[in-house]
Amino acid sequence: MRIRPTLSRDLPLLPAVERSAARTFARLPELAWLATGDVLDQAAHQAFLEQEGSWVAVDDQDLPQGFICTQTLGREVHIHELSVHEHAQGKGLGRRLLSEVIDAARRRDLQAVTLTTFHHVPWNAPFYARHGFQVLEPSQLDERLRAILRDEQAHGLPGRCAMRLAIG
Repeated sequence: MRIRPTLSRDLPLLPAVERSAARTFARLPELAWLATGDVLDQAAHQAFLEQEGSWVAVDDQDLPQGFICTQTLGREVHIHELSVHEHAQGKGLGRRLLSEVIDAARRRDLQAVTLTTFHHVPWNAPFYARHGFQVLEPSQLDERLRAILRDEQAHGLPGRCAMRLAIG
């Protein structure tokens, strides 16, 4: 599979990829509700596309099997979503999508990549930690990350943390 920038024709397919990826949460009783929860809609994906902040991992038929959506904020890139279709998980697509974003941030001479994720879910914070991201303590959070975490908690997402990878 290869990684490429998201195209308009990919947008209708991305919610299904995220829904499939979310099914992995069904095996965690406290987060099982995420398996059938809301996903980014096509309008949200369009906004990331317009900001040149979206990449897809595609199969031999050029169909998306995973995606990553980001937003550049000042000198940092924030990852909003990284999803890999359930049947394509465990093949390195998440790592490759993450690497694409980090490499793009380096080319643009940005300082860091940030994200929020579940602290104790094995394919969340531990995955990012293996790629050099560090969990930020509450005193290290800027207002933007504090607001994201507050919003996530208000939407029923417990156990979230912010992480940062310094690149510049």
